[in-house]
Amino acid sequence: MDTLTDIRRPVEREWKQFERLMEQSLRADNKLQQEVLRYVGSRRGKQLRPLLVLLAAQICNPITDKTHRSAAALELLHTASLIHDDVVDSSDTRRGAAAVHVKWSNKVAVLIGDYMLAKVIGLVAEVRNIRILEIVSNLGKSLSSGEMVQLHVGQSMWIDEERYYKVIEQKTAQLFQACAEAGAESAGCTSRQRAALREYGRLLGLCFQIKDDIFDYSDLEEIGKPTMSDLRDGKVTLPLIEALRRAPQDEAEHIRELGEMLAAHSESLDTEKALQEIKAFVLRFHGDEYAVQQMVAYKKQATEALSVFRDSPEKSSLLALLDYAINRVQ
Repeated sequence: MDTLTDIRRPVEREWKQFERLMEQSLRADNKLQQEVLRYVGSRRGKQLRPLLVLLAAQICNPITDKTHRSAAALELLHTASLIHDDVVDSSDTRRGAAAVHVKWSNKVAVLIGDYMLAKVIGLVAEVRNIRILEIVSNLGKSLSSGEMVQLHVGQSMWIDEERYYKVIEQKTAQLFQACAEAGAESAGCTSRQRAALREYGRLLGLCFQIKDDIFDYSDLEEIGKPTMSDLRDGKVTLPLIEALRRAPQDEAEHIRELGEMLAAHSESLDTEKALQEIKAFVLRFHGDEYAVQQMVAYKKQATEALSVFRDSPEKSSLLALLDYAINRVQ
């Protein structure tokens, strides 16, 4: 399987039903709200997370209405968190287009995010499953906590690998984990199956985030965001963390000084030259290669987690989703 279209094929009919539900969920009576929601809905990206919900359900049992509502609730929660994060991080773009707070205002962005969170509550209430309610509630708390941790570590900028994983566990891994677990719960999977899918989702999320961080040091034009964007925002990720660990102390200290000046937006610094120097440093000390090794190791663990399931089109798609996460170019 080479594309998301192929990966989605086992749940194609159910996917169309999910999309109809998402369209309904992105409606409002207020004219401005509807305008903003239409803009958000047209830029929903690849929607890997609801796809994971559907596949995780159908690998066990037929998809139910609870599955569709869980998928929509989790996608809305994820989207709302991104809108709010863009305000917090002062990010100007999202998926190649102006962020909501840039196109309208911070107030509009916060309020539309809140409106979507209210829609999440409504969808989860309609599911009438206490475990799915707990999954969505815990995810909301985790996403917020992850952003707070990231803000805190951003004050000092330099973090070790342990702190790095703490951030991506809360902000990305637990999102994918929640999607897989909610899908399994919605279809009545066994406790063994739920545990396997929960772990698979967590590991898929780690693979997905590490790949994003590797992109920052890539020369590919297709990736859809400027390279070194994380460092421009004062975020240190795994490739740089490992390069700093491997480098001689004097070189590592020089790179740290450059990073601090970047974070402080020093007027005396040639920003682009500094970014390229840091990128060359990461490549020279193979920080990117280390990140790839970690990602491949997580993929192997995720593959093993699925060994509790018999071969099926759904299992093939879940395995292909791992390949997609680590081989994608954007």
